[in-house]
Amino acid sequence: MTSAHEPAKKKVSLHGVSETALLTLNARAEEARRPDPLINDPVAIALVDAIHYDFAKFGRPRQDIALRARLFDAQALSYLAQHPTATVVALAEGLQTSLWRLDAALPDGKFRWLTVDLPEIVEVRRRLLPASPRVSVCAQSALEYTWMDSVDPSDGVFITAEGLLMYLQPEQALGLIAQCAKRFPGGWMIFDLPPAWFARVSRRGLRTSRRYTGPPLPFSLSVAQAADLVNTVPGIRAVHDLRLPPGRGQLFNAVVSFIYRNRFFNPLRPCLTLLEFG
Repeated sequence: MTSAHEPAKKKVSLHGVSETALLTLNARAEEARRPDPLINDPVAIALVDAIHYDFAKFGRPRQDIALRARLFDAQALSYLAQHPTATVVALAEGLQTSLWRLDAALPDGKFRWLTVDLPEIVEVRRRLLPASPRVSVCAQSALEYTWMDSVDPSDGVFITAEGLLMYLQPEQALGLIAQCAKRFPGGWMIFDLPPAWFARVSRRGLRTSRRYTGPPLPFSLSVAQAADLVNTVPGIRAVHDLRLPPGRGQLFNAVVSFIYRNRFFNPLRPCLTLLEFG
C-alpha cells in the first residue's frame, strides 16, 4: 500500500526483448544499493523505486551487468576526453542510465546525447526519467537507419550497443555495424556479444529463474571473428578486445583473470568489443 507521503508507483508493461531492459535496470540498481557497490547509479535506484513491477521474477541479479555498464562508461569517457562535444548515440538504450553517470563524471560536460529505441521504451523513459536539453530522441528501431541523419559527425560520434546485437539476426547486426562504420568515420562503437555456445543454449530462451525466461540470442561472434571485422567491414580501422573491470570476490576475479590469460578460452568467452572507424 502507498502511504500518503509516498508517490504512487507507475506501472510498466514491456514484453519480449524490451522486457530485458527491466532486468538490466534492476541488476544495476541492486548493485548500486549495496554498501560495497561496484557502480554508482542513483538514477537507476530511483527508477526502480518509481516502477510498479515484479522485479523479483528475474532471479538474483548478476554483478557482470553492472560491470559491463562501468566498462561502457569508461570507454565513453575515454572518447569524450578527446572529443568533448561529441554525440553519444545509445542504440536500443532501454532503461540504461548511462547519461547521468557520465554527467556525474563530467559535471561540465558538453557532449550531446541521442537515444534510439522503440516507441514503447521511449514512452517509459519520457514518463519516468529526468529531461535534459542535451538529449534528442529517435523513437524507432536502430535498424531504421534514418536516425543517422540526425547525428552531426563533425565533433565526433561514440555509439553504444549495450545488450543489443545479440538479439538481432546476424545479417542485421553486421549490417548495422557496417552502416555505422560507413557513416561515422572517426567515431567509436562499443558492443557486447555472448559466445557461440551460450547463444546456442539460449535458442529456446534463457531461463534466469523459475518465473522468467529471456528471449533467444540469434547472433554471436567469437573473439577471433570480432577481431577480423577490421578485414571484412570497410571503414573499421581498429578492433579492441576489452575485458570487464574487477568485480566482487576473489574467486570471481581469479576466474576472469585466468580465462583472459589463456587464449584457449577465447572461443568460450563473451566479446566486449570496441571498434574505431577510420
